[in-house]
Amino acid sequence: MRGGRTITPGDRRTVRLVDVRPLPVTGERTVPGVWQENYWFRRHEAAYHHVGPRAAGRRVLEAGCGEGYGAGLLSDAGAASVDALDYDAWSVARVRAAYAGARPVRGNLVALPYADACFDLVVSLQTVEHLWEQPRFVRECLRVLRAEGELWLSTPDRRTFPPGNWFHARELDPGELAALLDGHARPYRIRGLRHGARLLRWEQRYGDPVAAQLAGPPEAWPHHLAELVRSVSAEDFEVADDGAPGCLDLVAVVGPERPVKPRSSPGRRGV
Repeated sequence: MRGGRTITPGDRRTVRLVDVRPLPVTGERTVPGVWQENYWFRRHEAAYHHVGPRAAGRRVLEAGCGEGYGAGLLSDAGAASVDALDYDAWSVARVRAAYAGARPVRGNLVALPYADACFDLVVSLQTVEHLWEQPRFVRECLRVLRAEGELWLSTPDRRTFPPGNWFHARELDPGELAALLDGHARPYRIRGLRHGARLLRWEQRYGDPVAAQLAGPPEAWPHHLAELVRSVSAEDFEVADDGAPGCLDLVAVVGPERPVKPRSSPGRRGV
């Protein structure tokens, strides 16, 4: 690391933080176990399920772990080790308390506290849009990645994401994400996460579920919307091999070209 202590992946020396209360719902990060947030949580979870098979047997860094559920999922997928890094002290404490398979590390995303080429897989989902120094962040992720490794990034598609989230420094469309990844001498692919069959049926009947959730507080939601939000699962989303119009989140994979079967679901009956 430049300008600080270098951490070895899997090193158990960490800063001890004692407050492990559940993280509040502020709009900055997705928190599991809150029914009103379930749509957003499951949408994030779907991307982790898609990358999960890549974690098996590998040294993994989650850069921007938030509450920690993603690091827990990557550990459950069979990773050899998972370093869960975040700058927020409460997030690091939460990971330590709730996710035994991940090693929490507090650190700066644009100055990662690791030596070069020490991870097989770097995962950073729904993080880059929060950062002012996005090119520097991508360079740091690639610096700590082995030559044969993969970097997985996801971010809301600016074309479909509701405007006005003040926690987001800069949202991206597919062209802007591609420009961010260009010039690093590594191949990349950009895919799109979108609604699966069941959510599409609901949308055809009632309209955009995101707009419906944002139209009023949860206590004012109509029954059909509240019922949908409570019932959404990761299987209600799919990741397609392109970032065509209509996708909700962009999923970029940087690294050697390897076939990945898109994770999808045929959907459930009814709405």
